[in-house]
Amino acid sequence: MSLVTLLPFIVLIGAMFLMTRSAKKKQQAAAQMRDDMQPGTGVRTIGGMYATVKEIQEDTVLLEVAPGVHAVYAKNSIGAVLDDAEYNRIVHGDDELEGDDTVVPDDASSLTTGGSPDDVAKIDLGKKAEDDDAPKETEAKSAEAKDAKADGEGDAK
Repeated sequence: MSLVTLLPFIVLIGAMFLMTRSAKKKQQAAAQMRDDMQPGTGVRTIGGMYATVKEIQEDTVLLEVAPGVHAVYAKNSIGAVLDDAEYNRIVHGDDELEGDDTVVPDDASSLTTGGSPDDVAKIDLGKKAEDDDAPKETEAKSAEAKDAKADGEGDAK
């Protein structure tokens, strides 16, 4: 065989090798992170729950998800081990991030321009009382429209 016919196979094997190598590196980094866990550290599970590590077993971890509430999770379910400052900021709302000047408001009230919400004109969404003559006029018009359509003179297309 010539080199030209073997080239696609060589490229395919090389691409597969590179993909498996990067996946293996990610798995090793995740395993190392889980092995470095210590009791008392904050973690985030792969489901997005934040908890504190209480005990570490061979394949399981005892997490305190709320004060006095403990749950047993598999070690593989730990998505990230957080440092204390980040855990406290997320869970307890302590210590805003340093160096982050942008503040995102909790509600949209600060996004409107102008003064206070009292300055905005109020819109009445209730039904208004109609005149007694208005329903009669509407009924007469609808009756005329029905008669015209029945005679064939309506707005047929």
